Amino acid sequence: MSGSSFDLGEVDRITVGTVGPPGRRVFYLQAASGAQVVSLKLEKQQVAALVTYLATLLSDLPSPGPLPTDLDLVEPVIPEWVVGALGVSYDEGADRVLVQAEEAREEEGDETAVARFLTTREQVAGLAARGADVVAAGRPPCPLCGQPLDPEGHVCVRLNGHRSQNR
Repeated sequence: MSGSSFDLGEVDRITVGTVGPPGRRVFYLQAASGAQVVSLKLEKQQVAALVTYLATLLSDLPSPGPLPTDLDLVEPVIPEWVVGALGVSYDEGADRVLVQAEEAREEEGDETAVARFLTTREQVAGLAARGADVVAAGRPPCPLCGQPLDPEGHVCVRLNGHRSQNR
C-alpha cells in the first residue's frame, strides 16, 4: 500500500517539529503551499542528518536574507506517510533548494510515494535552525554512556547495571 505523492512547487513554509513529551516524541516534516499542508512522519536521526546536511549546503552558498519566524507545526498534525529516505539538491540558476522525501516501503515492489518541496535559502536556513533546536530539545544524555536519561534516571551500561545513573 502506498501513500499519495506531493509536488508542492515553491512552498510558503517548511518546518520540522514534534508532538509528545521527550522520550515519546514523534517527529514531523511539514510543508505548506496555499491551503495545502503536507505532514510526513520521520525519525529523530533523519531530522539530525537533514539539519547537518543543510548547514553544510548553506555554508557554501551566499548568506540568506531574513529567516522565517513562524515555524510551529500547523495543527492538527496528521502524517501522510512515514519517510524512508530524504534528499536535497540545489538549483543554482533558480536559487532554490529542493527537499525530497520518499516513503518507507513496507514490502519490496510497493509503489513509493514521493514529496517534493521547492524552498528558498531563507526557508532552508530556518528549517535547519529549527531542526537543530528540535533535536537538542530531547532528553539529556547520560554523561557516562550517552544514552538518554529518563526523569527517573536509567541503568547505565557503563556501570554494568549495578546502580542507576540519575540526572
